[in-house]
Amino acid sequence: MDIRALNLSVGKRVLVRELNWHIQPGECWCIIGRNGAGKSTLLRTLAGLRPIESGQIYLRDKLLQDWPLTGLARERSFLPQGRVDVFGYSALDTVLSTRHPYQDAHYWENSDDLEIAMAALREMDVADLAERDVRSLSGGERQRVAIAALLAQDAKWMLLDEPANALDLGHQVSVMQLFARLCSKEDAQHNKAVVMVSHDLNMAYRIATHALLLMGDGNWQAGPADEIFNASQLSICLGHPIERFTHGEQTLFFPQN
Repeated sequence: MDIRALNLSVGKRVLVRELNWHIQPGECWCIIGRNGAGKSTLLRTLAGLRPIESGQIYLRDKLLQDWPLTGLARERSFLPQGRVDVFGYSALDTVLSTRHPYQDAHYWENSDDLEIAMAALREMDVADLAERDVRSLSGGERQRVAIAALLAQDAKWMLLDEPANALDLGHQVSVMQLFARLCSKEDAQHNKAVVMVSHDLNMAYRIATHALLLMGDGNWQAGPADEIFNASQLSICLGHPIERFTHGEQTLFFPQN
């Protein structure tokens, strides 16, 4: 995915100015910024769910707006920050719905789709909830079903808005480790690109290969995680002093009192 001179604004406020950004398979990008800095707006634009104001977004050397919807759904997946479940679909049916882009010659899912969906539910530790109405699930359970749907879609570019939201600590860690594995360049079956919004600096730093800081005034910084995750830049980005510590082999970030 290649982003060239992209501009984003809300009303008269400029969120992102002249963003030039290249995302490759095998990379895990974390987007960091204050509330209202444009993180979700940027993700929705990359997903093709928001018109491009100016600039270009290329996916596999083709302009994003030139992709047919079915083809685009095979290439990129999107996990929004929140969702409203109006209909009483089961967890399994919710996951199976993401297999639609692969059903060229048939309307209903086949045995392969079912196997992929169940494997995704097992990966997210919610296989026992397959027949449950999604409206009856807890927030964390519903989030894990949403991530299972993302896995079943099997797109190369994964755009995630706070994927660990509502998860308990154990599932936060396992989900973030899963996304790190999906970006593994050593595994040809995976080798995906992950772009995620996260407010947890410590969790993000553990898996991110790269980071994009949105400063909230149109300015931005992008690069390898070790270069971008420094106390001075994070402090400016988040509007609060941040300290970076090393504890054993771990790097930790804390807000100053």
